[in-house]
Amino acid sequence: MDLWQTVRSRYARLNVLEKLIAVMAMLFVVPLLLNVFFFLFNSSFSGWLTFFELSADINTAITRPWTLITYGFFHGSLGHIFWNMLLLYIAGGLMLNLFQERLVLNTFFVGVISGGLVYLLSYNIFPAFQSTSSMLIGSSAGVMAVLIFMASYMPNSPIRVFMFSVPLKYIALLFLFLDVVQIPTSNAGGHIAHLGGALWGYLYQREFLKGNDIGGWFLRMVEAFKSLFSKSKSTQKQTKPKRKTNSSSSIDQKKVDAILDKIAASGYESLTKAEKEYLFRAGKQ
Repeated sequence: MDLWQTVRSRYARLNVLEKLIAVMAMLFVVPLLLNVFFFLFNSSFSGWLTFFELSADINTAITRPWTLITYGFFHGSLGHIFWNMLLLYIAGGLMLNLFQERLVLNTFFVGVISGGLVYLLSYNIFPAFQSTSSMLIGSSAGVMAVLIFMASYMPNSPIRVFMFSVPLKYIALLFLFLDVVQIPTSNAGGHIAHLGGALWGYLYQREFLKGNDIGGWFLRMVEAFKSLFSKSKSTQKQTKPKRKTNSSSSIDQKKVDAILDKIAASGYESLTKAEKEYLFRAGKQ
């Protein structure tokens, strides 16, 4: 019991990005351990993943609507989860330095959904995939959404790669290029889903600069669902807008818009230190 309480306490202290990574790591490790257990008792542990994977068959996908999100929490190999989590940690960390956790969650989860929808449409429209059976897993679409959001928002931000500093936009363009050229060679569904997530990240960032939170519906939907089971949660949610209005009274929206216009025209690195700090405060409201 003490160990469980310690784990819960440490998990509660993590930020939203670290919690996402911890959950996906657990969902990768636990099935491996269960597979060993079932093997030792000469039992089968195969087939369980199909209830969480996203099927390219539209009829199967419709009967398992939850897979449009759950597929993003499972990974097929150690390399698969390692690179996804590393990229999510880097790009998501940049995002958390400027924006609220809500924006990171909306970008990631709607990116997963967008990647899944583009995957489904592609496998049911393009002749190359006719009569092809495919299942999709992996968080790459959500990770790409976060990466492209930040690469569009602050394209010239330097990222340390070994001994060199590389602008974030070039890293994003490299990943996009690799996804496009690898569609005919291997894991076509995965690469197509990545592009779907990237498209969402770009569109979300462009609309966010205009003041339109087109991804806010996701967490609103989650909160509405939670309110069905908890009146206390609903009461807490009703008090949040008042608190936000009071704390944002010192933020000049016209000044924020001017800074965003400057980013769109010349990039994030063109901002002065004072402008960056002001935008940081505004993003946290």
